[in-house]
Amino acid sequence: MSTAPATAPSTQAPQNLPAIRVYNTLSKTKEPFQPLHGNRVGMYLCGPTVYKEAHIGHMVGPVIFDTIKRFLTYSGYDVNWVVNITDVDDKLIAQSQERGIPMSQIAVEMTADYLANLRELGVNQINHLPRATDHIEGIIAFIETLIARGFAYASDGDVFFDVTRDPHYGELSNRSLDQMQGEGGGAAARKRSPGDFALWKGAKPGEPSWNSPWGLGRPGWHIECSAMSHYYLGETFDIHGGGLDLVFPHHENERAQSGCCHGAPMVKYWLHNGLMRAGAAGKVGGRSDRENAAEGGSVEEQTAGKISRSKGAGGLADLIRRHTGERIRFFLLRTHYRSTIVFNDEGLLETGTAMESFYRFFDRFEAITGQSFYALVAPRRRAATGGPHFPGQAPEPVVAQVIELKAKFLEAMDDDFNTGLGISLLFDLLRLLNRQIDTHSLAVGTKVDAAGMAGLLAGAQVLRELTAILGLFVKKPIAGSGDSGGDAERVEQLMGLMIDLRKEARAAKNFAMSDAIRDRLAAIGIALLDGKDGTTWERKS
Repeated sequence: MSTAPATAPSTQAPQNLPAIRVYNTLSKTKEPFQPLHGNRVGMYLCGPTVYKEAHIGHMVGPVIFDTIKRFLTYSGYDVNWVVNITDVDDKLIAQSQERGIPMSQIAVEMTADYLANLRELGVNQINHLPRATDHIEGIIAFIETLIARGFAYASDGDVFFDVTRDPHYGELSNRSLDQMQGEGGGAAARKRSPGDFALWKGAKPGEPSWNSPWGLGRPGWHIECSAMSHYYLGETFDIHGGGLDLVFPHHENERAQSGCCHGAPMVKYWLHNGLMRAGAAGKVGGRSDRENAAEGGSVEEQTAGKISRSKGAGGLADLIRRHTGERIRFFLLRTHYRSTIVFNDEGLLETGTAMESFYRFFDRFEAITGQSFYALVAPRRRAATGGPHFPGQAPEPVVAQVIELKAKFLEAMDDDFNTGLGISLLFDLLRLLNRQIDTHSLAVGTKVDAAGMAGLLAGAQVLRELTAILGLFVKKPIAGSGDSGGDAERVEQLMGLMIDLRKEARAAKNFAMSDAIRDRLAAIGIALLDGKDGTTWERKS
């Protein structure tokens, strides 16, 4: 097993790094983010048990913590992010028996499915994806240390953690020992107290197993994460993430095992994302996205309504095919990570419609400037001065407005990674840039307004910078992807027809018909833009 880094933990944030605050589940409050070792950050996220295909709920944590790593990296931190794969578990064994194939084969298939879905959603910041079965030796050594220190005991081939020996047990989940509920069945008779949990499980005939000092068996779920996080991040690391449903028993048990094994706290900051439930949609870019505080309800309320396999969730690959991974990522980030995410198909469709306002701006920008938005080179690191960095000094009023919106965006992200507010501010920036185009009559073939063009270019570069922090609009979407994208060509043809009909009505001096076409389109959120080179259209956000 690896040991903790030799560098002494720091007591304050490194110089020139921003003042970020994070909500710590352990303290139940927001705390200044001060990594243990300078600008180096160790971050661990509990990954899936790979016994069936991934569902949409499995993507919440990876998208959120992928974004957190992107922002921390942008802010000057060196982040080492670990996401584990649980490839040995009772559920995997049951699937193996049901399908009549080895457990390892199921794990390989389902891991490939999980990784493919991560790629589609743009989750590409993970440094290590360890599998539990590759760390059996370290898990056994971990358990031996706990036994030697009096925190665990063997019982008829099983090994249990003695919760009564840890005076801090229950602090993370705010539970007393009397509120703990342990495993039932045959294991209950082999435990000293009901709350004790399994570190090692003796193998039943025909089950996958490994040799150990206690006989053939396999590790318990909780010990896997303790051993793997220790191997990659040391005895104490900075951030442990996961869904609220993992606070108890999983994270409570991890914390107990690791703290008792090493005589040091396992984690400095416990970050838990809200869960996903089915329900009605809210306006994208509206008030719901601007909420600064997490208002997702209690752990119990969120867990009771969460989307899971047992409640029919599934079909993630098909969902991605219909809506695109980028749209799903945008949908997940429009809510503050600690809040409940309300999921439904209508919400994804509405998100797609809202995203089209960005895509249409990108097309306008390229037509006007001759540059692809996706090719713009924006700063990948935050300005060291602490103030908002802005490329160039265009002599335009829009510059000050862009700087202000960028500062607000970074303030939102500094305040416990508030992506919901951040996305709302991106819509504000988008509207500002569209107004810049309209105010200066920037269009193909027109006389160049140098100041107006400079303001547009600088603002677009900032939009590129901020969207990249969220992992959005990183590359140009494939034409025809997603429901709305698949109809894009037909929509263009229909709008071309409407514009031609309006043009003919105006030529015939039928201004009542011309105005009716414009007004009816405006009523459904489509604006016609008359310019020197003709009429174009755009969706209003």
